[in-house]
Order: sequence, then structure tokens, then C-alpha cells
Amino acid sequence: MKLNAGILGEIRAKYGEAFYLLDSVQFRENFCELKSTFSKIYPYFNIAYSYKTNYTPRLCKIVNELRGYAEVVSEMEVELALKIGVDPKRIIWNGPIKNLKVVEEFLLQGGIVNIDSFEEAVSVKTIAERHEEHILNVGIRCNFDVHDSVLSRFGVDVDGRDFIKVVDCIKNTENIRLVDLHCHFAKRQIEYWPARAEGMIDIIDRIGMIPKRVDLGGGLFGKMEDSLKEQFTSIIPDYTDYASVAAGAFAEKFGNMVDAPELLIEPGSALVGDCMKFAGTIKTIKCVRKKYIASVLGSQKNISMPGVNPPLEIFAMGEKQQKYEDIDLVGYTCIEADTLYKGYSGTLACGDMVVISNCGSYSLVMKPPFILPNFPVLDISNGEVEVIKRGETFDDVFRTFCF
Repeated sequence: MKLNAGILGEIRAKYGEAFYLLDSVQFRENFCELKSTFSKIYPYFNIAYSYKTNYTPRLCKIVNELRGYAEVVSEMEVELALKIGVDPKRIIWNGPIKNLKVVEEFLLQGGIVNIDSFEEAVSVKTIAERHEEHILNVGIRCNFDVHDSVLSRFGVDVDGRDFIKVVDCIKNTENIRLVDLHCHFAKRQIEYWPARAEGMIDIIDRIGMIPKRVDLGGGLFGKMEDSLKEQFTSIIPDYTDYASVAAGAFAEKFGNMVDAPELLIEPGSALVGDCMKFAGTIKTIKCVRKKYIASVLGSQKNISMPGVNPPLEIFAMGEKQQKYEDIDLVGYTCIEADTLYKGYSGTLACGDMVVISNCGSYSLVMKPPFILPNFPVLDISNGEVEVIKRGETFDDVFRTFCF
């Protein structure tokens, strides 16, 4: 749906002065494009969508329809995946701390748990010994140096004693199967991806076992507008760039193998970043010591893009607009640092709507109920407005408190 002041006015009149706009069709297209790009180089490829990035059920259902995996990091996300009908065998549970009661139920259903520590391996072994009649599927999250200057706290150090102990624990337990080797590194720059692929291939050679799948994790840049790209100091790779270095290494190593491992990546932002916009209304414009400030019904927490100026459009829908230079657009939270856009120059008026793009990643899921409940999510991808999530209320926020 192409936005204009008339459409936004109709939405605002019905759903309130701030809301998210979701494009689920774009999300589907991103998934298919990313999968196709990698599969052309290494056919045994699939995507495990990072639920934590944006766990809107509509998006998670699309992943399942397209036969992708669910990558989860909490029992809440496990429950979500099961509720929308994902086969437990297609759910990969990462994370450093897991509820062992839920882990046991999940493993018995056929789910995959990626072991993050030796202590967790011991716990899984104990579960296996209680259920000798069941085969339990596990992976190992591998921690190694990709020369990104980050000492990750996640996973098992592949050069440490614990890694050998975890591998031996799995090998020496008859009903535990190593089906997955996993890694993940936070930096998205392309130069760290060859080290990921080569590091995982090296681990396979060292342990003498080829798992059913090898998971290189997430940490990819997604599609973004030029105004946002220009604020990064590094080049923003596209899907083809990542596929060339990651899938290329696996094609070279396993391309001619009959039982080649399935290659997975776990994108979140790379799929959903450009699929959501946030729209908020300008409520006040004032001058404080010669500095103009426009207050928006919306917060930095609604867009989750600190430190950059997001892609932004202003729609004239209020009072008579005036020209401003270097005006800051700030949020409602009464936190001094809550700034959505610094140094905007252009025409503005109270009652105008600010529409911010590229905020599908870590926005909706990270917004706390601070001062105001969260706003509704509306899918507009098919030319109509569909409520995907209603606005939260007082009762939603305070239901768990005792008065």
C-alpha cells in the first residue's frame, strides 16, 4: 500500500495516533530471495528465522509455510512455534539458559537443543538416561575467534577442555545424537563470514563427525534505504555477498558428497528489517534556548535504532507547516536521551505524521510498557488494513500485579 496523508488519516482516526505498519508480503519475498541466493551456490541450504528479532506470529507462520526452521532462545518462543504448528523437529533452541523441565519435554517431542555449556550437556545426558527408549537430538554452539575483536560469551570454546568433554558426553550416550553444529557472531560485516564457514568446517574435521546440519547463525545486514546506509562506515553487503563467501565454502567442501550436511543461517534483521514502519503524530513543537524540538507520540524504543537517523517521511496532516532547520524529533518517554531523529531540516506542524522505515528489527519485541502500552500492528501489504496485534491496554500491563 502506497502511503499518503489520506490513508494515514483514515488509519489514525480508527486505530489511534501511533501504530506499526507491517508488510508481510515483503517479508515473504525477502525469505524466498535469500534462500534462492544461497541455494544456487549450495543446494542443501535452508533458513532458520530468528524469532527474537520479531516474533509477530504472522511472520513466523510464513516461515513455517515456506519450510524454514524456527530458531528460538526461550521457552516462550518454543511455545509460540508449537502453537503456530511448527514440527518440533524444525525448531532449534539456542540460548545460554533454558528451563530444564521444558527442555525435557521438547527433546522428547523431537526438538533440537543446542548445548551452550558443559553443565547443559550434563543436564541433557541426565534426561537421556531417564528416557533410554527415546533418541534425543542436540547440537553444540561453538565459540571460536573470527577476529572481530569481540569475546563472545555464548557457546563452548572449541579450543578448551569443555568442548572435548561435551563431544565425549554426546558420543558416550547411546540415545543422544549430534545433529547440529552451530555458531553465531554479532558483527554483520562480510569480512567475518569466511572465518565462520572455515571455522565450522575445521571443527567437523577435528571431531571426525559430519552432523546433519551446520548452522552459521545470523548477523547479516538487511535491505535498507540509502539514507541509512550512508551512516555506516562499512560497506553494506547484499544477500549475494554473504552467499558467495559462506555457501561457497560449503560447496567446495561438501558439494560432491552424497550425504552433505544441510547449511543453515539464522537471519532476523536481514529478513524483517525493511518490513515494518512506525507512524507517530507530532504533538508539540517548541523552542528551548534557541533549539527547536518536536515531540512525537512515539519513542526510540518503538524503532530500536539508537545512534542513527532513521529513514523518515513527514506527512502534512495538521496545522500550517513551517520551515525548520536542525530540529530534533523526540519521544514521549520523559527520558532525555529519547530522540528519534536529530537535526531534521524541513517543514513541520503539530498534527503531522512521522513515518519511520526499517524498524522491523528488535523494535516491537524490545519495547517495554514504560509510561504507555505498546501500539497496534497493522498489516497493509495487501492493500487493506488488517489488525495483526491490537494496541495494548492498562489491563494488559497491570494484569499480573496485585492491587
